[in-house]
Amino acid sequence: MAQPGRDDELVLLPLGGAGEIGMNFNAYGYGPADEREWIVVDCGVLFGREGLTPGIDLIMPDIRYLAEQRENVRAIVLTHAHEDHIGAVAHLWPQLRCPVYATPFTARLLEDKIEEAGLSEKLRVKIVPLGGKLKLGPFAVEFVSITHSILEPNALAIRTPLGVVVHTGDWKIDPDPLLGDVTDISALTKLGDEGALALVCDSTNALLQGSSGSEANVRKSLTELIGTLKGRVAVTSFASNVARLDTIARAAREHGREVALVGRAMHRITNAARETGYLKGFPNLLDEAEAAQLPPNRILYLCTGSQGETRAALARVASGDHPNVKLGAGDAVIFSSRIIPGNELSIFELQNKLAALGVEVLTEQDHFVHVSGHPARDELAQMYRWVRPQIAVPVHGELRHMTAHARLALSLQVPQAVVVQNGQMLRLAPGRAEIIDEVPSGRLYMDGRVLVEEGKGHARGRRALAFAGMIAITVALDSKGRVAGEPAVLLEGIPDPIHAPVREAVEGALRHHRSKRGDDEVLREAVRRAARRAASDAWGKKPVTRVEIMWV
Repeated sequence: MAQPGRDDELVLLPLGGAGEIGMNFNAYGYGPADEREWIVVDCGVLFGREGLTPGIDLIMPDIRYLAEQRENVRAIVLTHAHEDHIGAVAHLWPQLRCPVYATPFTARLLEDKIEEAGLSEKLRVKIVPLGGKLKLGPFAVEFVSITHSILEPNALAIRTPLGVVVHTGDWKIDPDPLLGDVTDISALTKLGDEGALALVCDSTNALLQGSSGSEANVRKSLTELIGTLKGRVAVTSFASNVARLDTIARAAREHGREVALVGRAMHRITNAARETGYLKGFPNLLDEAEAAQLPPNRILYLCTGSQGETRAALARVASGDHPNVKLGAGDAVIFSSRIIPGNELSIFELQNKLAALGVEVLTEQDHFVHVSGHPARDELAQMYRWVRPQIAVPVHGELRHMTAHARLALSLQVPQAVVVQNGQMLRLAPGRAEIIDEVPSGRLYMDGRVLVEEGKGHARGRRALAFAGMIAITVALDSKGRVAGEPAVLLEGIPDPIHAPVREAVEGALRHHRSKRGDDEVLREAVRRAARRAASDAWGKKPVTRVEIMWV
């Protein structure tokens, strides 16, 4: 590795995933402040929530700062295939147009997204073998196998003339992950021996004591539980957890049940796993229509929808409108998953619908059916003992998680721990890290097929419409500016008793109108205020109100 120049700096710039769980996007820059070269680690999304961002499916980072200097961006390097790490690649890559690197399973899943976006002729993912190495300008990147809740998770050792940064991605310590490699402890320990400058590390479970647990233990427990059930069984889990899907399928076979996949993501993930050499012992699958012909005690459905997603397979089953899968009294649904914060209401609503059908609902509150893919405090402590960094940088967590992570690192005698948030540029130097700048950052919303900046789309307006409805008023004026006929007043989402007071208020405002051409804006605002005031007085809410003036 070359010697650093006098003005060279190494910086970390998170544009997503610092202060939130999801939307991971971390940029590393090296060189003088006015001509840094960059690599990006991960490029993920958040999922919109109907109550907060109605009509928005995906949320992703605003990367304008890097896009303006894209000629200096050497590559996007992906740690693993979860949506919050790869889901924005196809949407944001046109702003950067740099090479994208990933291990085989991640690359296979990303290829589908690239094809859907119509970028297959422009973007070809460069495949890196497990344990592979890259040379990207001043960065030498080594992939280090770790364990998580998906195939082929990797930590990255990012070497520069100023030191090596270990970027963990998502991880846990699982001594028996069932599929894929175990954590490469030797490689992590060697990085510690080399003298790691910084550990940039997952904070998701930093508030939880102990360890996350092993997939092997879940296999034993799930197999026993499925053996006690007599009717139809449906199991919902994160489709990306291929080891869990394998466990459930093997448990079904052990108890004489055939398996049917229900939901597009289940098929997509299992196909990708098979094509990249995994799931070699996976049983033959039935399609949904074939499965429906079997006796109840002979079938197990593997369903998408563990987070209560309204368009997922299990939600359709619970609503009784799935074309092939029907559940009722005597059947059971196992939620082999955890509740992601923010999804509580939708999940409980789904479970209540299932219970109303007479279905037995089984969760991690009732049985040992899930382990997390992220490190609890004992595992974090072990990682720090292996890597022994000079600086701890918590990422991938809400602020409370990252703060707890920083305190833990300091208690483990790490010399410095820095909590950095999206848009803050952190300089990493031997013996000292400090925030040196703040760059433009924020969020982009995928509104249908259109990418819009947060605050410039219509999610806020939709929230207002959902809360208090809408009043649309059209007023016609003749050539002399006089009101021509009755105004058209449309009220949507507003209780019937409110309609008459609003109409009366509009008519009253128009009676006070003094005809004068050119006063459209004055009239428009007077009518709008009168309508909203009447609604507020009668109802206690202020609807979204629009007034259109027409000259006839």
